[in-house]
Amino acid sequence: MDGRNLLDGWLAAMPPVAAMQIRTLEGDTDATVLRLRAPLSANVNDKACAFGGSLASIMTLAGWGWLMLRLHAQGDAAGVYVADSQVRYLAPLYDDLLAEARLADGQDWDTIARLYAGRGRARATMSARVLDANGVAVATLDARFALLRGGG
Repeated sequence: MDGRNLLDGWLAAMPPVAAMQIRTLEGDTDATVLRLRAPLSANVNDKACAFGGSLASIMTLAGWGWLMLRLHAQGDAAGVYVADSQVRYLAPLYDDLLAEARLADGQDWDTIARLYAGRGRARATMSARVLDANGVAVATLDARFALLRGGG
């Protein structure tokens, strides 16, 4: 099974996420960027724009998904948990939600993987953003995740 189908299965298995109708747009077990999409119609607020909680959720899930796919590619079914995050809302979004996540600047996957392999736990910092139809960021997230062996 390719990474997109695998991640879509994981997302669909979580009822709140399934309600958001999030799907993997681009990304695989070795991708540097993971992109998720969700329809505005399933994530709309009372002002007819994207609900802030949906923006935070899709960015968090993009970071989580990137890490889950990387660990899966190594043959590990680790638990990946968000430890803390900071979200910035920059503008309302009247389009479908498009989130992308990648390792934060200064992070190195090989180092994270080596720590995880040796200790059974590691931390990784991810950066994510939601883009409007013109490719402009409307929300950003910086998050630290805990990777724990046997936790997933």
